[in-house]
Amino acid sequence: MANGTLITVAPTGAESSKVDVPNLPVTLQELVGTAEECEALGASVIHVHIRNDAALPTLDLGRLRETVAALRAQTRLVVQLSSGGAVTDRESDRLRVLDAAPEMASCTMGTVNFGDDVFMNRWEFIVDLHTRMQEREIVPEYEIFDLGQLWSLARLLDKFGLPYGGHVHVDYVMGVPGGMPGTVEALVAAKQLTREVLPPNTTFSATGIGRTTLPVMLASLAAGGHLRVGMEDTLTYAKGQPVESNMQLVARGAGFARLAQRPPLSVDETRAMLGLRALETASA
Repeated sequence: MANGTLITVAPTGAESSKVDVPNLPVTLQELVGTAEECEALGASVIHVHIRNDAALPTLDLGRLRETVAALRAQTRLVVQLSSGGAVTDRESDRLRVLDAAPEMASCTMGTVNFGDDVFMNRWEFIVDLHTRMQEREIVPEYEIFDLGQLWSLARLLDKFGLPYGGHVHVDYVMGVPGGMPGTVEALVAAKQLTREVLPPNTTFSATGIGRTTLPVMLASLAAGGHLRVGMEDTLTYAKGQPVESNMQLVARGAGFARLAQRPPLSVDETRAMLGLRALETASA
C-alpha cells in the first residue's frame, strides 16, 4: 500500500459553466455515471461539487444527501464533499455540508486570492469545520493553497487535536492565481515543510490547476505523493486539445502512476491509509 497511489477525481467544481464545457457532469445521473467509470479506471475518492437544475453551483442540503446516497449505492468510492462550494457561499451553508454525512470533506486552511475573487476561510470558521468533523467522524482533506497554510494546520492540530481516524492527509492545490505556483520547486518546498511541522505519517496529494497539471502530477509521484485529477481543475488535455471527459484524466493519472511503479490504490487500501471506517460500517 505504501507504494501505491491514491487517485482522487474532482469531476465538476464550481467555476466552469455547462455552456462553456458541455462535457462537464452536472446532473446526478451524469455525476454517478462519471464516478462509476472513474472508479473502474483507478480512482478511489471522488471530490464532489453539485449543481442545481440550471447547472449553477449549489450547496442545497437535499441535493447533497441525494448525491451521497446515489454515489454510495452505485460505487465503492470514498465520497468527499467540498465544504468550499463557490467563493460566494456563506459560512453557514458550507458548514451544513456536513449534515449530508459524507465520509470525507475538504477543509481549506486559509484565505487565498482566487483569480479575481477571494476565497475566504477565517480561522474561526476553520476551527468550527475541523471540530464538527471530529464530532461526526468525518475525515478531512486539508486543502493547502500556500505554504503558510501548513503552519496554520500545525496550529490547528496542536490546539484542537488530530482528525477522526488519527491520520492527516493534505492536498497541495497548486497553480491558482494568488496561491503557490504549480512547480516542482514549490511542491518540494511544501513537502519539506509538511515533514517539519506535521505528524510524521502525514500523506499528501497534489493538484495542478490548468497548464500546471502535468508537472505537478509527475513531481508528486516522484516525491511519494498522491494525485487529484479532474475537470474541476483541468479543461485542456494538451495544447489545443480540450479534455473530453474525467475518465480521460483519471486514465492518464493511473497510467503515470503505473509507470512510476506506484499503481492506483484500491478503495479498501485507500480507506486503510486515510483511517476511514470499513465500507460496510460507512454504508450502514
